[in-house]
Amino acid sequence: MSLNYTFPWYYWLYQPYKWLVFVPLMLINSIVFAILATLFALVISPRAGSFMGSCWARLTCWLTPVHVFVTGKGNIASKKSYVIVANHQTGWDIFLLYGYLPVDFRWIMKKELRKLPFIGYASEKVGHIFIDRSSPRAAMQSLEEAKRKLVNGNSVLIFPEGTRSKSQKMRPFKKGAFKLAYELGLDILPVTIVNSCQIKQNGFLNLVPGKAGLVIHPMIRKEAFANDLNGLITHTREVIGSALPV
Repeated sequence: MSLNYTFPWYYWLYQPYKWLVFVPLMLINSIVFAILATLFALVISPRAGSFMGSCWARLTCWLTPVHVFVTGKGNIASKKSYVIVANHQTGWDIFLLYGYLPVDFRWIMKKELRKLPFIGYASEKVGHIFIDRSSPRAAMQSLEEAKRKLVNGNSVLIFPEGTRSKSQKMRPFKKGAFKLAYELGLDILPVTIVNSCQIKQNGFLNLVPGKAGLVIHPMIRKEAFANDLNGLITHTREVIGSALPV
């Protein structure tokens, strides 16, 4: 899909609902679940707090509304940890992954998101990892923090493109996620995000309802590319791209 996307005929009909219903409820939803996630993480466990985050994401999709499809759940092994890599189309990817990917994972997100009211603090308490992109050294320190947080069998999710593509076409993949997989001894779980770019367009809260989803592929064993980092990156990108519309 190109960036010159034509809005559907119901775009303008949707605007009153978006501003009068969705936005106020989304604000309340975000504050309430951020508080619940923080409390659950502190009182019970980070995993319990993360479950509240999943509820927040699902409710957001329901309010939009977005019909979400997920295929390939059978490719996920129970109690196995992964480095999850996915394409990154828009900010709406967060709701699709957090709400509907049936894996307990931690995000690696840019440090600026830590400043978001309520959500940033809740993310920290749940155990998500903030990466500093100000320099290669700072980014490496952030990845060292990721290693410390992943010792208890959690998975980690990284967008290897590094930024949003804003379309179905993927950007080149960076090496960080794959180096982390080697260092942690974890296999890769590739996930394709489909049609997120049709829900969220350029511009603040430029949304339309629709259908989007996830395609979960079979895991890629790092041992198959033991001495071939570039081969692992290329193969993973091809697998993710295979489920995108042509």
